[in-house]
Amino acid sequence: MANLEILTTQNVNLHYKVVSIGERILAFLVDLFLFFIYFYLVDLATAAMGMAFSDQWTIFGLQQLLFLPVMFYSFYMPVLFDGQTVGKMVTRTKVVKMDGTPAAWSDYMIRWLLRIVDVWTFLGSVGLLFILFTDKRQRVGDLAAKTVVISTKYDVKIDHTILEEIAEDYEPQFSQVTLLTDKDVRLIKETYHLALDSSDYRTLNLLRQKVESVLETSSDLYDKEYLDCILRDYNFYTQNM
Repeated sequence: MANLEILTTQNVNLHYKVVSIGERILAFLVDLFLFFIYFYLVDLATAAMGMAFSDQWTIFGLQQLLFLPVMFYSFYMPVLFDGQTVGKMVTRTKVVKMDGTPAAWSDYMIRWLLRIVDVWTFLGSVGLLFILFTDKRQRVGDLAAKTVVISTKYDVKIDHTILEEIAEDYEPQFSQVTLLTDKDVRLIKETYHLALDSSDYRTLNLLRQKVESVLETSSDLYDKEYLDCILRDYNFYTQNM
């Protein structure tokens, strides 16, 4: 199994597991199964329209409209669900950029357009060959969009979430933390731990300054204690809302 190694600005290596060809095929088959179910429903709908309309061209036009969700499925699903189709949700895989950041809609558009080459030309043999013989298991669409399919399977520990262990008698210090969102706190926590793990105290201080400016707080606490307090306060308020 290949791995995607990313070096952050804090010189911390992050490792992502690049999925195998078997996992990619399984995700495709799950999506294909959904297509078959949808086609069956479209067939039933077409039969019903045949009883409602006598004009065959009208029925044909409506039938083609019903096929549009399948045609654009591989484009709009990753856009809406952060790099995942239903098949990828089942197999717990997702599409990301080569640097580990979320792909943009334009990247998904490139991947979708090149499915003509990867999937529908020569019974998918082009895509399979590229996945087999490229270092990061990339098909033509991935190479063009500079994306890779990674596994999201990992053991979730409290450090991997925005959750913090807080005592029952915990007393929060900064009520302004309620201005933050879960996404904000996740980013703060990830940056906080990366800086600590690499002893990057400059980044820790910059993070503290940014949080203070957003929340308009002032404290005599050291950077580490301040940020730790912010994370715990956020958990206290969100758990007691």
